[in-house]
Amino acid sequence: MSMPYLQVIRTPDQEASVGRPVQVDVEAERMPKQLHRIPQICAGQASATYDEHLPKSTDNLLGQHLTTSCLLAKPSKLPEVDVDVYLAHRPLPPPPPPPLPPLRQLTEEAGWATDACGSSQSSMRTRSSGSTPEDETDVTLAEGARRQSEGDGRKRSFTSAKVDGSRHLDTLDRRKVERSNASLPVLHDLWKPSPGIQAPSEQGLQALNPLGQDTTTAKMPEAQTRPRSRARNPWACSPLTIITTFLSLVFLLSVFHSFTKRQLDPKGCEMCMMSPAYAKFSDFDTEHTRFASKYSLYLYREGGIDEDTMVKGVPVLFIPGNAGSYKQVRPLAAEAAQYFHDTVQQDTKALKAGTRSLDFFTVDFNEDITAFHGQTLLDQAEYLNEAVAYILSLYHDPRRSRRDPELPDPCSVILIGHSMGGIVARTMLTMSNYQSNSINTIITMSAPHARPPVSFDADIVHTYKDINNYWRQAYSQKWANNNPLWHVTLISIAGGGLDTVVPSDYADLSSLVPDTHGFTVFTSTIPNVWTGADHLSILWCDQVRKVIVRSLIEVVDVHRPGQTRPRAERMRIFKRRYLTGMETIAEKSLPQQEPTTLLTLEDNSNSVLTLGQRLTVRAFGRERKAKAHLLPIPPQGSPGAKRFTLISDQPLDTPEASGKLEVLFCTVFPLQAGSSASLFSMNMDLSGDSLGSTRLACKNAAADVIRLPASTRTSKNAFDHAQPFSYLEYTLEDLADHQFIAVVDKALQLTTGWVVAEFSDNIDSIVQTGLGLRRLLILGLHVQLPASRPIVTEVKVPALHSSLLAYKLGIGKQVCGDEAELFTPLLRQYLSEPHESKYFVNVKEANINLHGIAPFMPPPLRAQAAINGVSLQLWSDPTCNTSIDMSLKVDIPGSMGKLFMRYRTVFAAFPLFVVALVLRKQFNVYDETGIFITFAASMDLCLRRSLPLLLLAMSFLAVSIGASNSVPSKPASSGLFGWRGNATESAVDYTKNDLLLGSPDPFFWFLIPLFGLASAGICVIINYSALLVLHILCLLYSLVTAKPAWIRNDDKRRSTSPVFSASTPRRRIITTTILLLLVATLIPYQFAYMVACIVQIATCTRALRFARETRSSAHYNFYNYAHSILILMLWVLPINIPVLVVWVHNLTVHWLTPFSSHHNVLSIMPFILLVETLTGGKMIPRVTTRFRYITNLLFFCLALYAAVYGVTYAYLLHRLVNIVCAWLVAVHFSASSFSLSGLTQMLECEEEEGDVKKRP
Repeated sequence: MSMPYLQVIRTPDQEASVGRPVQVDVEAERMPKQLHRIPQICAGQASATYDEHLPKSTDNLLGQHLTTSCLLAKPSKLPEVDVDVYLAHRPLPPPPPPPLPPLRQLTEEAGWATDACGSSQSSMRTRSSGSTPEDETDVTLAEGARRQSEGDGRKRSFTSAKVDGSRHLDTLDRRKVERSNASLPVLHDLWKPSPGIQAPSEQGLQALNPLGQDTTTAKMPEAQTRPRSRARNPWACSPLTIITTFLSLVFLLSVFHSFTKRQLDPKGCEMCMMSPAYAKFSDFDTEHTRFASKYSLYLYREGGIDEDTMVKGVPVLFIPGNAGSYKQVRPLAAEAAQYFHDTVQQDTKALKAGTRSLDFFTVDFNEDITAFHGQTLLDQAEYLNEAVAYILSLYHDPRRSRRDPELPDPCSVILIGHSMGGIVARTMLTMSNYQSNSINTIITMSAPHARPPVSFDADIVHTYKDINNYWRQAYSQKWANNNPLWHVTLISIAGGGLDTVVPSDYADLSSLVPDTHGFTVFTSTIPNVWTGADHLSILWCDQVRKVIVRSLIEVVDVHRPGQTRPRAERMRIFKRRYLTGMETIAEKSLPQQEPTTLLTLEDNSNSVLTLGQRLTVRAFGRERKAKAHLLPIPPQGSPGAKRFTLISDQPLDTPEASGKLEVLFCTVFPLQAGSSASLFSMNMDLSGDSLGSTRLACKNAAADVIRLPASTRTSKNAFDHAQPFSYLEYTLEDLADHQFIAVVDKALQLTTGWVVAEFSDNIDSIVQTGLGLRRLLILGLHVQLPASRPIVTEVKVPALHSSLLAYKLGIGKQVCGDEAELFTPLLRQYLSEPHESKYFVNVKEANINLHGIAPFMPPPLRAQAAINGVSLQLWSDPTCNTSIDMSLKVDIPGSMGKLFMRYRTVFAAFPLFVVALVLRKQFNVYDETGIFITFAASMDLCLRRSLPLLLLAMSFLAVSIGASNSVPSKPASSGLFGWRGNATESAVDYTKNDLLLGSPDPFFWFLIPLFGLASAGICVIINYSALLVLHILCLLYSLVTAKPAWIRNDDKRRSTSPVFSASTPRRRIITTTILLLLVATLIPYQFAYMVACIVQIATCTRALRFARETRSSAHYNFYNYAHSILILMLWVLPINIPVLVVWVHNLTVHWLTPFSSHHNVLSIMPFILLVETLTGGKMIPRVTTRFRYITNLLFFCLALYAAVYGVTYAYLLHRLVNIVCAWLVAVHFSASSFSLSGLTQMLECEEEEGDVKKRP
């Protein structure tokens, strides 16, 4: 029979002093007929006095409330905990038990029984403090512990001793408990105080537990009926938690609103048309590649232009990106076919120079997901190298090729990669099956070169590291012969702020490729494009595809085996096509040209301007004949570092064109009569009938013209359909070989148009600001441009270099007085590296946002001496003799949206930092008090102290890291006499921005507490969301398993049953073994992890149901523990889902080849064991020895790593949580006896069915 007892249902939360009575409410349950004495433990005290004024008869006290009091032995604070009050009674005396041997007698008196399978069970209750009740045996506890240690040699736990005999029953098998209870004899005076036996002292407890551990058992106590207190209510929420969650929601909503509504770039991409057709190469089968059953190769043909499948041009291979389709090649391939058919084919000069059509090949990857899986990326690269070899073989086969047999066979293929396809293209050159020199030109669009988009998979992180290191080491070689990538050119095109899939910061090549071999350009920079593009529209954007196709056709040269021009010439073409022409790396063609035009002027011409005079032409053809305006070039070495600028709304004519305006750079060239025609291709005679004339040998400037978007009163966006402005810009050094600049008005009748040209000093054209970021944030920037200013004025703001901040720019109104203005202010915002320019036409206000220094980005390949920051170029009408005011201020609401793209993965790592701290606090409280507090209560405690302190410490760490990064890196020491170094090693640390939030600027230290606040709020929301879901599932579970009322009333075991019945140990071991075997052979451990999460949800649902029905503190302890483990597992789940999606996708395409890296049993075994242990309702034992610091340290290390390295190496979070789970499993198993013989008995023992009904 069960031992009667009283249970405390409320204890006051107040300070108690020695000798002061403290009333405690108790409730009677299964009261005996008589009471003898009530020994009780008050708040865990080992010594107390008891109230003797309780009724001797309890006939009518069942279920009623009694009041008793206790006098504490020492000052303490009574926590809100359950205190068991044990009662002794005098039932009818049964027959005396047979005599027992001393050891067995001690064992029986301690409450131990052994079932048929050899497992020990406990039927006695312990005090909350861990001490055993008084008994009347004449064997001391210390002596009993010694004999037990000598007799059976049982394994002792480092958590709590098992000799306490509590009623924490083993929930793995309730039937064993009942048999052991039935085998216990009734000990008449076991609970009667005896003067001969004292309460166990500390020495006695140490004898029972040599390690000095808590003797609270690990098994679940019997159900205890009591109402839930506020501390036990999982829905309870403190004001501090509410305020934190509210502030977190405000911050997150502000970020989302800013991201979707503020600082948005305009969309200007136009649609394109095509008539696609695809020819599949079925013979590219398993004889060529092992991936033939998974991937396919196609040839694109444009309907109405290319009707056959014979190869005849230059091979180009398109590589789709993450989950991309092979049909995404349509816009580029269609434009290439149409442009060659309509334009190039009629240009005999271009054909003679080696220009041919482009044969576009494309690959069907079955929409493989490469962004989340490194092995898939490597598989695609291996397949593509084999595809390149096959494509080149087609041109050698006369049955497949229609090329001119006199031309050399192609030996290389041009690659175009979109998104992750660009990374696959770079990976191809690092693979073992790569054919040397088979790739020499790569163009990527929206490709994250610098770092992986997400770091959830270890393979993708390691693959990125290997690829980038290979490229960096190649370009760090001193000699070209040692560089396997010397002939390769790489162009990275980024979409800018409209790309919300991959941050355009990641497209930067400055940490990988020198500017002699490649560069990064934004679509808003490309001439005649001048608009951003999102991740997909960059493929079909009509303006972008035209530039790409024209640049590819221009670099083609079929007379060379590589099918392209030399690397240096390719780079010149790409710079001219993709860059504005105002960059420092842009090359002017004027110095390399030869004079092509002979300009003849009359001697008495008055069109020669004085030195320094500005030329302004407001209309063309006023004199009804061609007229030349000469601007003398200042001599070299003139003060002021002069430069020449010209702007016009008319296009500049080439020598053969017949437009309105032509610009020539001339020198005096005395010629003999009749010899000019043989030396110059053009003869421009403007002398008329004059006898005297001046002859000038001139070069045409049309090749160096810079196109600017038109800016008029009707202009709205840079990409509007309007004739662009023509702009020329030369330094005085560029014009060293010339004496005059001739601006020729070729119109023969009056027409509209204007041109302005001048020489200006750099000191007047450039405004250098020294305002720091902090002063800029507080005061803003105000600049007044004088009335007598040059055509273009440049304002340099070095403090504007971060991609995390956005700004508002205001331009004052341009007033021109009586004369009409030639054009409205035109603004260009640009960065020198990467090449990002944005144009604002008819500007009055402008949103300034940039892709400068971004979080987690590696430093440049070539260390920069200084950060140039953003420059603002303003073209304004110099004829309007009025000043212009410029004002710049930080847009804080607009800046919040920039955090979304740069820190999306932070919300997968930082919340785990908070969860780890919460669990750490829960285990600390549990080990100290025996109460496993709720997740919400632990969150409240963390918000009060540990979380703010850690965030403050990490903020100081961020400031320290930022300050150290701002110091120029020193070259690696080469040791004495330089023997320890080599000429090619790089001193740049490419991982220095991997810590914390990845920002090299200490100014952004405040982001750490900000993200900590947001993560805490997210954890609170997830916690209550999980509670809601579990309560709904609990309700459904209760409805499904509901019993009739008469069965429920007759079920007397409910209050003493375990949390819920579990399967037999044999069945659990077999199930776990099978699951681990599946992980080792067929399924990835990520799938097993998802199953574990589902099982844990079911465990929490059942635990919640029993806790609500029994209102037992022990059941609530277990539920809170299981719920917290579920929250921890849910935050690790996003790290495993991407790889799981890849696996499921491979199953859908019938690709069953396993990935070796995802079948590591050790990566999932602790999770499975922990979840399987919890399915039995087994509460984790308390750890009261020094081993409890291991739990504390593990959770602290997990939190610290999640905050410091969680974003860069998120995949390691799973492994760290795995280690934590392994420790928790060890704590669970430490409370159980384990041996090989016991395991054998467990597997062989057949449990008797039907003795006890299992609970649902």
